[in-house]
Amino acid sequence: MIIITGGAGMIGSIMAWHLNNKLGRQDLVIVDRITHESQWQNLVHRHYAEYLDKDQLFDFLEDNDDITAVIHMGAISATTERDFNKLVADNMHYSQDLWSWCAEYEVPFFYASSAATYGGGEQGYDDASIDNLRPLNGYGYSKHFFDQWVLQQVNQKQPAPPAWAGFKFFNVYGPNEYHKERMASVAYHTFNQFKETGTMRLFKGTKAGVEDGMQLRDFVYVKDVADVMAFFLEAALKNKPVASAIYNIGTGQARSFKDLATNVMTSMQREPNITYIDMPQDLQGKYQYFTQAEMQKLREAGYKKPFTSLEEGVKDYVQNYLLQDDPYA
Repeated sequence: MIIITGGAGMIGSIMAWHLNNKLGRQDLVIVDRITHESQWQNLVHRHYAEYLDKDQLFDFLEDNDDITAVIHMGAISATTERDFNKLVADNMHYSQDLWSWCAEYEVPFFYASSAATYGGGEQGYDDASIDNLRPLNGYGYSKHFFDQWVLQQVNQKQPAPPAWAGFKFFNVYGPNEYHKERMASVAYHTFNQFKETGTMRLFKGTKAGVEDGMQLRDFVYVKDVADVMAFFLEAALKNKPVASAIYNIGTGQARSFKDLATNVMTSMQREPNITYIDMPQDLQGKYQYFTQAEMQKLREAGYKKPFTSLEEGVKDYVQNYLLQDDPYA
């Protein structure tokens, strides 16, 4: 069986979609704690063996000896989370306990890190000098802490899973993200704002040299994210694991929020209309103006597939999901 924590979330549920539809796997255990009233919809089309609350997982693990891999996507993912104690419990200690279990029972372990670990990007977007990174918020730090802890375990020759990888997700967009509310992608917000008001609000260029709407991000389609993770999973299950390390998952090409919003509106077959607004106070000084994943490490690990272009990804998302009566993957 394959464990997917955060399996009712955006990336976790699309990973389950990929395992069901691309690999024919239904021996999945979905682990989560659903708090959004409609989030169960992310599981309606999925085939899986069991659903567990996150606090039931470790008891379940102790009673089952047929776990073949753990895909750990579960976390507090809001960059605006102010309760650091929650971040410590869910993003740090829970992850450490799961790593340790996988090490003890020799189970492959794959987990979600985040591009938020890179902070403002002053050190670039590869983790060659990971200890010099300075995240801009508590969420980013909680992910950075676990990355550092994992590397410390490995460097000190402490017990480790037989195959593992951490994935620094850049700006992921796509189906099954509606429950993230404010933290949902700009693609999702553009669709809804434009549908309701006839315009999309983007931030003004509050930093010198940045024009309105021209803040840049590495936008990556969630189906590509699942495909990359499946590449590592399949290698581990075939006892031919890819080099264990922390990898970026982006496209390697930064695009503007203006590009993203424009593509959403044109995919709705309507004339684009953008309104520029001031940045909220709680984001000032904690905002990334540019992200672009360094992808060489992933390519050297053997993942050769091209990534979906922004135009293609947005069109699939809008026309095959958001515009449908049943928008869930």
